[in-house]
Order: sequence, then C-alpha cells, then structure tokens
Amino acid sequence: MDALRRLLDAFGFDRARDRLWFVGDLVNRGPDSLATLRLVKDLGEAAVTVLGNHDFHLLAVAAGGAKKHRSDTLDAVLDAPDREELLAWLRQQPMLHVQGKWAMVHAGLLPQWSIAQAQMLAREVEAALRGEDWREFLAQLYGDTPDSWSENLRGADRLRVIVNAMARMRFCTAEGVIELRTKGETAMAPPGFFPWFDAPGRASRDHTLICGHWSMLGLKLRPDLVALDSGCVWGGSLSALRLEDRKLFQISCEQCLVPGA
Repeated sequence: MDALRRLLDAFGFDRARDRLWFVGDLVNRGPDSLATLRLVKDLGEAAVTVLGNHDFHLLAVAAGGAKKHRSDTLDAVLDAPDREELLAWLRQQPMLHVQGKWAMVHAGLLPQWSIAQAQMLAREVEAALRGEDWREFLAQLYGDTPDSWSENLRGADRLRVIVNAMARMRFCTAEGVIELRTKGETAMAPPGFFPWFDAPGRASRDHTLICGHWSMLGLKLRPDLVALDSGCVWGGSLSALRLEDRKLFQISCEQCLVPGA
C-alpha cells in the first residue's frame, strides 16, 4: 500500500483529472490487501481494474469454494466490517477492459481470440460472477482442465478455460493449448509452447495488450504489449505507464516476504 501511494505521488495523480487502470491482483500480493482494496474501491470512476487470479481466490475463499493458502494475506479482508461490501464490489469488476486500441487483461488472451471475441467471453464470466449462482460458479472454478479452448465447451468447463487464460496463463501453443505449471522466464517455455503474447497468429495483435501477473517476465514494453508486473512483491519495482505518451513511472519496493508465486 505504501508503494502504491508513493507511485501515485510520483506522477501527481489527481482523481478529478486522471483515471487509473489496475491490471488486477489488488489483494494477496503484499501485507495491505484490505487497505488496497478500499483505496481502489473508493476511487470510483477514477479507477478501472480487471480481475486477477488472486482476486478470484479471495472471492472463492470467502464463498467457501476454496481453502486459504499459508501464504495468503487475506485475513484482514475476510474479517473486515465492510467485508461484504468489498466482496460485492470486487464481483462487479470486469475480466477485460478495452478502450480504443488498448486492451487490459490480468494474464493474457489465447491466440485465436480477437478482441471482440475476448470481450464476449469475458462477459460470460462476468455474468456468472455477478449472478445469483456466483458461489456455485466459484466452487467449480479451480482446475487446469480443459487445457484448450473450443466453442463447443459449455458450463463450468467453458468458464474455467476463459478464466484460466485471462487470469492465470503465461505459456500456450499456437493452437491455444494452455500450460499453467511453468512460471519462470520466457526461455523456460516447454517445448512447443510460447509466451502467450508471442504465439504465432495471435488475433489480438491489432490492439496493445496491457497485463500484469507474470513477475518473472518483468517489465516488458513494446508496441503491442505493456507487461507491468515488475516484481514489487519480491522487492522489485512498482510500475505505471502513462498511456497518452508511454512515459514510464517506477518506484522501488522494499522486500516483501510473501512466499509462493
């Protein structure tokens, strides 16, 4: 939370003038999950965030569909007097945010998905998360299969693939098979797999994709990609990019002892 406030100060954030885009994982990436969640919620229309895998984990734990991990820093949120208000707000956040030629997603998009198709698929997940049966949806969310997309998928399998791609993926094949075990640098791609953004024939190349999630990738800026996870939780940096001129702002982070990846 201190790192976020210092970064906002670094570029002179003005909530009356500016709009912050958050690449997801508002929680569980440091000791101040509750304060961070409250801050972003309080920003209202001055902020937009997409859902990350740790945000889904919080919702699943709160709904009774998953167990906490030893490394989780979620207790303050789960015990907060405004817990239900915060969780209800989090369930309303999108999977994918598109504006002009920019598209923001937490992890990535499968190579066969155009931005228009990805928007439609994101809405399917959002509808399930916001609907009356959201607890049942979260209870069926965990799992690594199916490992590839098909329009013939239905129900929980269909939604799980969408979430796994948009909130968890790092590597995939050109055909869109997802590999979820490898977390290292791009050189560690298993045979036949690519970093999702380098998959041949990726249909979303007509937009610049903004993402987070992959701390071992580090900051990566190129015309079609803005990867912003620069490892703050591991003592690296917290990064922001001003979209209108691509000016980069970074502040260094003190080492945060949060085990796991």
